[in-house]
Amino acid sequence: MRPLKHPCLHLAFSLLITALTLAPIGAQAEAAKPNIIFVMPDDAGYGDYACLGNPILHTPSVDAFKRQSLLLTQFHVSPTCSPTRSALMSGRHEFKNGVTHTILERERMSLKTFTLPQMLKSTGYTTGIFGKWHLGDEEAYRPESRGFDEVYIHGGGGIGQTYPGSCGDAPGNTNIDPVLWHNGTFEKTKGYCTDLFFEEAIKWIDVKRGAKQPFFAYIPLNAAHAPHVVPSEFYQQYLGIPKVNNDTAKFFGMMENVDTNFGKLLAKLKEWGIEDNTLVIYLGTDNGGTAGRSIFNAGMRDGKGSPYQGGTRAPCFFRWPAGGIPAGAESDALSAHLDLFPTLAEITGATLNAEIQRQVEGRSLLPLLKNPKTEWSDRMLVHHVGRWSKGKTEESKHRNCAIQNSRFTLVNNKELYDLKADPGETTNVLEQHPEEVKKLRDAYDKWWADVQPLLVNENETKIPRINPFKELYYKQFGGSPTPDDLKRMVPLP
Repeated sequence: MRPLKHPCLHLAFSLLITALTLAPIGAQAEAAKPNIIFVMPDDAGYGDYACLGNPILHTPSVDAFKRQSLLLTQFHVSPTCSPTRSALMSGRHEFKNGVTHTILERERMSLKTFTLPQMLKSTGYTTGIFGKWHLGDEEAYRPESRGFDEVYIHGGGGIGQTYPGSCGDAPGNTNIDPVLWHNGTFEKTKGYCTDLFFEEAIKWIDVKRGAKQPFFAYIPLNAAHAPHVVPSEFYQQYLGIPKVNNDTAKFFGMMENVDTNFGKLLAKLKEWGIEDNTLVIYLGTDNGGTAGRSIFNAGMRDGKGSPYQGGTRAPCFFRWPAGGIPAGAESDALSAHLDLFPTLAEITGATLNAEIQRQVEGRSLLPLLKNPKTEWSDRMLVHHVGRWSKGKTEESKHRNCAIQNSRFTLVNNKELYDLKADPGETTNVLEQHPEEVKKLRDAYDKWWADVQPLLVNENETKIPRINPFKELYYKQFGGSPTPDDLKRMVPLP
């Protein structure tokens, strides 16, 4: 990332509470800023793509995109939904944003976190989200309060899901004809959720490219998260295939529909003549695999909600022809979701001041994107499922967790796997590598101590009596809480 070149500018901008400045990169570089599109399905797995080995699923758009892009094959996300989104938005481990769960107020990203869209806005970008936010439904936590100019989302962790406290969606919602939150009001829609999110994103992108304003379109989909509600014509082609049950067929249908819509988006970029200077990032999933694992799991152990590789490893593709990213290339450098914040900061010319530098613990991937064979020093990544019972933080230190480098992973403090020799994590070699175990344990102990002061949601007592999205829905359309809502109400403290 570039330093500010003018000392007066440095002094003036350092006083901004946004904690960011713009490097004076010049008119020519300014004009070359890429548009940025980020697409991420929900609850897919590394193996849920034909180009990565799935023998059944049809994903022609992603298959073609792989030939046009750089694939990071050892890229990691968090074991579940909200944690991954939190790391993406902040450039640091989700626990340092207070996010240790997907519900119970523990999905809310700390209000002290400086977000990716806030950073991009400071460099002249306009920002939009289309799909699933899942980092808090109360006003202060919603995406319109965290840096997004355009907001088109559902509530909570899934369309129609209801949980105690602040996490949930509009009452009775479903993937077909959903009610969606659009820039401060609900809209009753017609159509299938994934189609709607892509259509709205494409419409918004069209307006922004016409205005010649660089844009960041964040498209984190709810598909293919359960419940697998999808029009019957989307999954009929998978019924009757050996080992594919009805639910898996629906899951595959949802994934194929994501692929179809992704292809439509890419075709629009080409039609508009902006594909060359648009950075498209396709992150294959927000956590480990789910319904498709029984068919193909890319040789990995376990899936969503697990600290094993099957719970955190995700394919991440980057395409940006004008930026020099090679097509059809791969890199096995150990990388992660928390690297995207500093990567986009460097690409867009943002300079992070000391406070934000302390927040961001990821690495810029730009050297790898330019040259997949560039030297990449080893590192350690921590995966922790979280989701402990209230008051059980310390007891959960070594439960459902892993710390890894590029060769070894230490799981639950008692299992060591050599990922180079045993990528499926089948043989515990803890006794054979005491020095590696000590290094990993020491690093994990330090990490655990560092996150403790930042677990800001663990003792939250200000819990909404009923989900904010439901309250907003009833205020707009009339009605009142249903018996089911009342059963799920959280007593006032």
